[in-house]
Amino acid sequence: MSDEAPPSIRRINPPELGTPPGYSQIVEIGPSRVVFIAGQTALDCDGNVVGKNDFAAQADQVFRNLGVALQASGCTPANLVKLTVFLTDMDHLGRYRDARNRFFASVAPPAAPAVTLVEVSKLYGPDFMIEIEAIAAR
Repeated sequence: MSDEAPPSIRRINPPELGTPPGYSQIVEIGPSRVVFIAGQTALDCDGNVVGKNDFAAQADQVFRNLGVALQASGCTPANLVKLTVFLTDMDHLGRYRDARNRFFASVAPPAAPAVTLVEVSKLYGPDFMIEIEAIAAR
């Protein structure tokens, strides 16, 4: 970590767009460093798939990996400004939200990055059920 001033992060939810559950419609960042995090999947540090055929276990591993990536760049979940979430089955949306809520539960002030969530036919590995890429600001 450095002595740099934290970025100015403003989360905007115009009433005309409705109140989103667990994310922000717009995230504006002031002068800062922007960190792009590649799509994280349910791989452990040895390259093994965690939770084959178990979405909840995969989602937890993906968020663990995202936490490691954030820490390596001197960030925390509070620095996240954008997530792009890929699910192979939208029926897992509730379990994704559970994992996301656990991940952000300890963040103060509360973080609600802008989020795009899409269902895809498959991810790069046949056993992956979720992948998340992220943008953070410091």
